[in-house]
Amino acid sequence: IGKMGEPIGRRLLAANHDLTVHNRTPERAARLVEEGARPASEPADVWEQAEVAITMITDDAALRAVTLGDGGVLAAAPSGRVLVDMSTVSVAASREVADAAGAAGVTSLRAPVTGNPSVVEAGNLGIIVSGDEETVRRLEPLFRDIGANLFYVGPGEEARVMKLALQVFIAGTAQLMAEALVLGEANGLDRARMLEVLGASAVGSPFVKYKTAALVADDYSSTFTSRAMFKDLSLILECANAAAVPVPVSALVQQLVLGCISTGMGDDDFMALVPRLRREAGL
Repeated sequence: IGKMGEPIGRRLLAANHDLTVHNRTPERAARLVEEGARPASEPADVWEQAEVAITMITDDAALRAVTLGDGGVLAAAPSGRVLVDMSTVSVAASREVADAAGAAGVTSLRAPVTGNPSVVEAGNLGIIVSGDEETVRRLEPLFRDIGANLFYVGPGEEARVMKLALQVFIAGTAQLMAEALVLGEANGLDRARMLEVLGASAVGSPFVKYKTAALVADDYSSTFTSRAMFKDLSLILECANAAAVPVPVSALVQQLVLGCISTGMGDDDFMALVPRLRREAGL
């Protein structure tokens, strides 16, 4: 029940689903419980009420813990249920959990998302799904109660790779925005004017537009931390290396994000790439 899990849970409650919630730090679930969700003391307890379990987890280790560990979702899952993981995790960890789910008679859907908490709240989250297509179609109303944009990409781990491919664009665009803004500012341009032009140009995108207000305010409060972006870039490199695909720009941006982390901006938004570059430029 983190930055993404809480608004997802709130949308499910608003759509009148019966929602049971568990968080490894119980107090993080308190607001959803106050709003009508049932608390579960262990992940496996969700099956007492639920037909579908949704996990939104930080990394591979956390996913394995809440699904495969003692008291995990798959520890005592009744056959015929569905596990939907919306985390951004490695292909290897995803496959391990899917195999364990299959052995338990549980259908595993991989459903990483594209968007931040405000996108969830607005109902515009993108959900990229792979797994059994019949199950995806059956659960389509549930997915659309979470987010309006649903993309089915294949029967296996395709959704994991698609999410990482999106992160290649997001991370690279963030660094290019930093370079463009700092270049302009070093030569006397106003940041707000620059972002207005960028947003209206051929390189304008929803990403550029929803980062504009925070960048104009020089506000790096996190929607997605530098640490989280470093993790995703590590997954990109792992996936690329396994397929013998060179991704030199992603490797470079990973090191630049590491520079943000090592200079105390690890918990700031990953657009901390801007002040990191400003510092290097002596601004």
